[in-house]
Amino acid sequence: MAKYHIYQPEELALKREPARRRHPVRTGILILLVLFLFFTPMRTTLLVIGIDRVPEGSNAGRSDTMILATMPPFLPQMTLLSIPRDLWVSIPGVGENRINTAHYFAEISQPGSGLDAAAGVVEANFGIRVPYVMRIKFDGIINIVDAMGGITVTLDNPTALFEAGTYKLDGTQALAFVRDRSGSDDFSRQKHAQIFISSAIKTMMNPAKWLRIPAVAVAVVQALDTNIPFYAWPRLLYGLAFSALFGFDAQTLDRNWVTPWVTDSGAQVLIPNWDLINPAIAEIFK
Repeated sequence: MAKYHIYQPEELALKREPARRRHPVRTGILILLVLFLFFTPMRTTLLVIGIDRVPEGSNAGRSDTMILATMPPFLPQMTLLSIPRDLWVSIPGVGENRINTAHYFAEISQPGSGLDAAAGVVEANFGIRVPYVMRIKFDGIINIVDAMGGITVTLDNPTALFEAGTYKLDGTQALAFVRDRSGSDDFSRQKHAQIFISSAIKTMMNPAKWLRIPAVAVAVVQALDTNIPFYAWPRLLYGLAFSALFGFDAQTLDRNWVTPWVTDSGAQVLIPNWDLINPAIAEIFK
């Protein structure tokens, strides 16, 4: 007859203890990997561009919204720097033109090259590295916001569309808000885009909205193109969430750093004063 040993609690504890100590090196590597993904010792910079209506099946549109989102090494707070679409710059391979045309000319010449061209014109003129680009089609904003169930924006100052105050906007209203510069200029439009980004992220951080995440994800995928690799997403999403809660460092080029000018063809553009712009860029990206 077989004999069975009945383990006492103390024996079971000793028997389980080695299992808890298995693979300490692997666990340490995993922890270091997670920390690196969220607190990388390198600056993380993303160019967000918004393009207006384009022909069906094409991305050949001007980048009428251009925002540099950047996080310093280790820290999660994100700076948003809006770039005026009418800034008159040198475009590699094209010549002098509005900065927002770099994406358009690239897509016309070689479909699929717009993201690299948009990043390249910023790198060439501002002297900073822009490894990641995100392109959003403006019409897609309607579906994204409607999938969220609307977003709430708070305005400290009146605009052409709204008085100062807090408003809940549906997709159509949100798109009108982002695109609006009536009664003002492109500097105001830049602020609208920053407010929209912050408001949209805050909306989705509300647990009451989490059931909408699948529908929002589908709308985002349909409206967005990007070259962001999978390993860069954790830090970017963490930085967006942190900054939405504690405040983005929202920046625009000062009006006094550019000079309005009319080209020979009658286009109204902005001539950059690099002597004033470069120190500010160096301070942000130091």
